[in-house]
Amino acid sequence: MQSDNTDFLRFVFILFKAMQKDNLGYVYRGRFTQEITDNILALTENKLEKEEQSSKIKKRVYSILVECLQNITRHQNDIKDDLPDNNGLFVIQKHDDKYFITTGNMVMNNNIDYIKKLIETINSLEKEDLKNYYKIVLEGGSLSSKGGAGLGLIDMARKSGNKLHYHFSRINKDSSFFYLHTIPSLEGIEGSLEHKEESLNNIINIHNTLNKENILLVSNGPFNQESLMILLGSLEGQMKGTISHKKKVFYIVVEMLQNIVKHGYTLDSSHNSVPGVFIIGENKGLYTIITGNYVDINKTKALKKKLENVNSLSMEKLDEYFNKCLFNFESDSSKKAGLGIIDLRIKSGNPLSYSFIKTAQDSVFFSLQTVITTV
Repeated sequence: MQSDNTDFLRFVFILFKAMQKDNLGYVYRGRFTQEITDNILALTENKLEKEEQSSKIKKRVYSILVECLQNITRHQNDIKDDLPDNNGLFVIQKHDDKYFITTGNMVMNNNIDYIKKLIETINSLEKEDLKNYYKIVLEGGSLSSKGGAGLGLIDMARKSGNKLHYHFSRINKDSSFFYLHTIPSLEGIEGSLEHKEESLNNIINIHNTLNKENILLVSNGPFNQESLMILLGSLEGQMKGTISHKKKVFYIVVEMLQNIVKHGYTLDSSHNSVPGVFIIGENKGLYTIITGNYVDINKTKALKKKLENVNSLSMEKLDEYFNKCLFNFESDSSKKAGLGIIDLRIKSGNPLSYSFIKTAQDSVFFSLQTVITTV
């Protein structure tokens, strides 16, 4: 049985390629708590480690990340919870050895002029003048009812060494979504910032899609066991429903991520990580979990047959099939790998959607979707 959700799963491949093109490593959309902020920082630190950045670069990027995430929290707390789409946004990407950090949050329209004026003032100042301006705002505290947020923007500009870039997207007559694009200036690395407008526009387009599909998080690999564990930590605070429902969602997330790490295909065998994408969305108690990764073209026929067979069975037959495969000691490990797919079907209680897209002579892009009802 071919997936009834083929169009969306094909979009997953387009999103994956777009994120690779723009080097978007991690996109988070949702409420920001201290736990979630800590896990975002840990995940980003892990990516910087894998890219073997110097301690000076890591320290600068990390310090700006902290300020950016605090800025989201400040704005988030100023907005009433009952307003629609009161979700923050965090994105980190890399272009030509430069990091682009984008955050987003809802703001009230009557604050936009103040924010614009503040950013334009910040952008007009040189390094020493910016330092003095920070002291004036810190000591005076009368330039804004949101003095903390104002100080945060000034501090981001000081720490990044570059101008702040921004965009406001109107939501309704009362509120707009505020995108802030921060680019840390890395010592010893020269080059223009020509990608700044294009990258921000691409992020806005991706964010619109995330809103439309109620997607909470997108993580673009590479994936390994270490990054998997950190990613799982960032999800815990987002789970809704009873403890048993949260456990079900978490179990399926683990199984699908492990599927990428264990069975994903990579052209570069020198790395212990696998390229792929992980997506999770939630809408009114319905969780949608999607993974996408390359697989060996020679294994797709067997994989498709396994998926078709699993989707065709009743829950009773699935249990029988799972036990038969589990206790078939004569089968090799490659056949036992299908246990994960059977278990996903059993735990979710819904058919698995999937898509295969040929990408090269020796590989295809495999998207797998699981839907879980928690209420």
